[in-house]
Amino acid sequence: MEWNFLTAEELATALRTGEVTSAELTDDAISAIERDDHAINAVCVPDFDRARAAARDADRARARGEDGPLLGIPVTVKESYNVAGLPTTWGMPEHRNHLPADDAVQVARLKDAGAVVLGKTNVPLGLQDIQTFNEIYGTTNNPWDHDRTPGGSSGGSAAALASGFGALSIGSDIGGSLRTPAHFCGVHAHKPTLGLVADRGMIPPATPALPYGPDLAVVGPMARSARDLSLLLDVMAGPDPLTFGVAHTMTLPPARHERLEDFRVLVLDEHPLLPTGAAVRAGVGRVADALADGGAHVERHSALLPDLAEAATLYYRLLIAASAARYSAEEYERLRARAAGLSADDRSLSAVRLRSSVCSHRAWAAAHDGRELHRHGWRRFFADFDAVVCPVTPTPAFPHDHELDPMERRIDIDGVDVPYLDQLVWAGLATMPGLPSTAVPAGRSPEGLPVGVQIVGPMFEDRTTLRLAELLERRIGGFRAPARSA
Repeated sequence: MEWNFLTAEELATALRTGEVTSAELTDDAISAIERDDHAINAVCVPDFDRARAAARDADRARARGEDGPLLGIPVTVKESYNVAGLPTTWGMPEHRNHLPADDAVQVARLKDAGAVVLGKTNVPLGLQDIQTFNEIYGTTNNPWDHDRTPGGSSGGSAAALASGFGALSIGSDIGGSLRTPAHFCGVHAHKPTLGLVADRGMIPPATPALPYGPDLAVVGPMARSARDLSLLLDVMAGPDPLTFGVAHTMTLPPARHERLEDFRVLVLDEHPLLPTGAAVRAGVGRVADALADGGAHVERHSALLPDLAEAATLYYRLLIAASAARYSAEEYERLRARAAGLSADDRSLSAVRLRSSVCSHRAWAAAHDGRELHRHGWRRFFADFDAVVCPVTPTPAFPHDHELDPMERRIDIDGVDVPYLDQLVWAGLATMPGLPSTAVPAGRSPEGLPVGVQIVGPMFEDRTTLRLAELLERRIGGFRAPARSA
């Protein structure tokens, strides 16, 4: 039996029936990493000895009649999460020897659920890229085309899943960092509603592990099936016990509908500030056709939709202001000088980002007020619709580009040259108002690269987007393994 590409749900069934042991699954996963990861470079911090010990413990627990949602299932963890005894560097060379003493709250929840942690997956420097490379661990390649990126910042996790290195992984998302790697690698990911999942211990090196995170940021599950996303989200969901003083669970409302024909969906494939490549438009079209063929009510336009151009501008203001707050004084002064040189009538997204890097608190508060107005607009929208289906980024995975300054990079969208960071506008659609979003595979490009879409839903109705993802997976297919690396 080839175990490495089965879903976590399938592995759990095999473990419960005694068809396989956790020790066998773990050995198979480790063998796959040792055989194939030299070409992918997804698992940057292996922890195989402790994984084998945990697998033996899981088998003993099962023999005693114990069970758990992830008991004995091999998983990986994004490098940015603290795991006691393993380095947490965020790709920063000055922190290559940073060894946290405690597990992040989500790592602890994985272990409490019985998961076997194989190791940690690669990230970009400071988690601030749509690619995955850094000086410590090198470059992670896309399993479908090694000359292309797997995305970022959870690129190592997506590449590991697509390569069969563990059944599940956990990542984070502020600029599409769960959804973009899933889209580029042909796997599933879920960006939870803002505040649903505790993120303590998913922090830069040498930073105190406190129960708060940066504005807009979430942590969430990655998997090879939509049902596995729900399985892992149930393990992850709930606020930090430090916030309440005791363990506290959060009950989410059920999905709005169980049948595809009951869903009301708005499908988008165009953005006013950015072209959409043909391969991505085709993927959105395949999903739209599957929805319509399944009886769902599908619309292409709605006057209720919040203004996408304004939403993108607000997103960049909030995102860049939050990131720039951690810049050095020297970097801040350099950016302030550049921003001062902008023309007053420059309203490009590049100018928005530059101004936002040195904005005042007054300007940030105005953007925050704009966010609240958009949240109210989405409440009105979701009174008439259940979900939005739209791109994750405008293209499939692009070739590696290691130009040091992301503001100097460009992407090619069917012959149109676009500033590199403009491609985040689709990620911001859900991130700025804090909405849940599930990324699902939607076929292949003409070159054979994965193409995904995201399903955006109402706040704290994560089960609605996850259920629609599951129903779509049945109609259009989900994950397909790439050819094995040479």
